[in-house]
Amino acid sequence: MNSTQDIARLGALKEGQTARVKDILQEGTMRRRLQDIGIIEGTRIKCLQKSFWGDPVAYLIRGAVIALREEDSDQILVETVGLHRSAEGLKS
Repeated sequence: MNSTQDIARLGALKEGQTARVKDILQEGTMRRRLQDIGIIEGTRIKCLQKSFWGDPVAYLIRGAVIALREEDSDQILVETVGLHRSAEGLKS
């Protein structure tokens, strides 16, 4: 089991990759909106699908599919866990 963790921006996740929220760099109203939809420290987020041009991106957050623009997702720091990435390889 690999427990190595990497800190990245949410926008850097690849389709199918899962991570946990580490911090929100955004301030003001947008920070509050992100928190209102459940993006708080420790929340699990899965990148579901990137649009054709890469912006926006659909994420699974607490059972809801949420689309975020790149400028907003890049303000969210997440930690990826090697175990999550390797588990994806088991899907067919």
